[in-house]
Amino acid sequence: MLSRQYLRENPDEVRQNLADRGMADDVDLDRLLDIDEEWRSLKSEGDDLRHERNQVSDRIGQLKADGKDEEAEEAIERSQELKERLEEVETRADELEAELEAGLMEIPNVPHEDVPVGEDESDNVEDRRHGFDDLRDLPETVTPHYDLGEDLDIIDEERGAKTTGAGFYFLKGEGARLEHALIQFMMDVHREQGYVDLFPPVPVKSSSMEGTGQLPKFANDAYRIGGEETTEYDDDDLWLCPTAEVPVTNMYADDILLSDDLPLKHQAYTPNFRREAGEHGTETRGIVRVHQFNKVELVNFVDPEESYDRLEGLVDEAEEVLRRLGLPYRILSLCTGDLTFASAKTYDIEVWAPGTDGDDAPEQGGRWLEVSSASNFEDFQSRRAGLRYRPERHESAEYLHTLNASGTAVGRVMVAILEYYQNEDGTVTVPEALRPYMGGLEVIEGHEKVGESALGSGDRD
Repeated sequence: MLSRQYLRENPDEVRQNLADRGMADDVDLDRLLDIDEEWRSLKSEGDDLRHERNQVSDRIGQLKADGKDEEAEEAIERSQELKERLEEVETRADELEAELEAGLMEIPNVPHEDVPVGEDESDNVEDRRHGFDDLRDLPETVTPHYDLGEDLDIIDEERGAKTTGAGFYFLKGEGARLEHALIQFMMDVHREQGYVDLFPPVPVKSSSMEGTGQLPKFANDAYRIGGEETTEYDDDDLWLCPTAEVPVTNMYADDILLSDDLPLKHQAYTPNFRREAGEHGTETRGIVRVHQFNKVELVNFVDPEESYDRLEGLVDEAEEVLRRLGLPYRILSLCTGDLTFASAKTYDIEVWAPGTDGDDAPEQGGRWLEVSSASNFEDFQSRRAGLRYRPERHESAEYLHTLNASGTAVGRVMVAILEYYQNEDGTVTVPEALRPYMGGLEVIEGHEKVGESALGSGDRD
């Protein structure tokens, strides 16, 4: 969250930030500034009242000792008046402070000065592409991953919908092996880069969701345990993890780290759960936009002076996964209108999936799939979660900077592999980097379907 001082001293910048993000009507900034002004006035009055009350209390004893009972009684009455007024002032100040804190929670982070201004994803800026100079030979017609997955019987959306609902799916046989292989491969890559493994809890408290910026604004996208996501919640209510960023970032909430601890780099694999209640929703077919997906998350805690250098390094660390897999991709700088609520600057990494044509695709066709967003949140999350460090052991604690990136979204990387590495005969070549994780398997050939439903497919005699 933004500090009160920043809001107080930079109202025009905050107002412009809201406009650049398309949120000008979402926050009553003038109301918050009025609340802050009244709160500061009451705090000042409260200090004056306490000072006067202390002075009066000191006089009462002296007046009684001097035998000035009438004046002492007047002083007692004045002390009671001051007490009653102080209670009124403190009660009102507490109400205003709660309202101010709630209002600050609704204000997004201020973008870094070099973030391009734009309304939505169409205004994002492409920085570079990788892997398009030496593409492998593809089939004349690339089969979309959902049809290929069904043909090979490695993706079963129908039975996933039957057991849980739309937007859930089964991976089977070589599909499941591929998913497991990707997870372990990614974690090995990032371990080489100096990341410390974590296996965090999957349920997270409301306070943790607030700490990283998922609540209160994005409650509709989250799965709440034991309650409706839209009803009022308490700090200790539990939610299914939408990203490992939430538990990993909050594991140091209200702690004070030392300068020697930084940069602190953690990686964590978790299943993630999102309702996808926004404008995109879930796609009709396939595993690109679903309610449950696997991801390896990279979370960094850094000295503020080093956070933007670390952001560039974080992008490179996430890219390494795609480079080793031989998948073509591109890097985007997100504009103000496409930044996440908590981010000050974000790079998106989008892998090329050639099986289904989409908007803004390369000349080769297909579509881009976002597999990682590498973001610098500066001290925005730290203020919400209480993440501090001590630059020197004798110095006061300061807010550190947090960054994170997916390293990467496993399901979407699988989509890219199934489409980019498919062959004319309908099989899929396993990328060399993954073969040691799949027992040396070089080609995914699929297997026969089971049950009476397979009889009509021509798979059985």
